[in-house]
Order: sequence, then C-alpha cells, then structure tokens
Amino acid sequence: MEELIQQAETKKRPRLIRLKEVMHITGLARATIYKYIKAKTFPMSVSLGDRAVAWVESEIDKWIEDRIVERDDCLQGE
Repeated sequence: MEELIQQAETKKRPRLIRLKEVMHITGLARATIYKYIKAKTFPMSVSLGDRAVAWVESEIDKWIEDRIVERDDCLQGE
C-alpha cells in the first residue's frame, strides 16, 4: 500500500500553461505561435472553455528541446 502511495506522489501530472507563459518560455510572439500552430510546427492548444486555451507544458518543453537538437545537428554538419 505504501508503495502505491509513493508512486502516486512521484507521478508527475500534466501541467497546463496559458498563452502568456508560453510566450515567455519560448520568446515567441502571439502571432508567431499561432502561425506555427497553423503550419503544424508547434504544439496544439487545449481548449479550457469557450474563450480559454492552454498548452501542455511538457509539449512546449519538448518543442524547445527539439529546436536545440536541430541547432546542434546543423552545427555538427558544418
């Protein structure tokens, strides 16, 4: 029983972040984020209601990590 409680406590829940935080984390402007979503090169938002959306923080983190890998791959190819 204790083991199940420990597993539940260590399991990381998905965190939703709003546009302002996504802009802060990525350094992108609002229009750029929506342009990238339209081009399917940025994580999709999650609807929270009629006029509210958010993004899964881990998906944004992964997107940033992918940009770093792309950069590093380009540098290795030089």
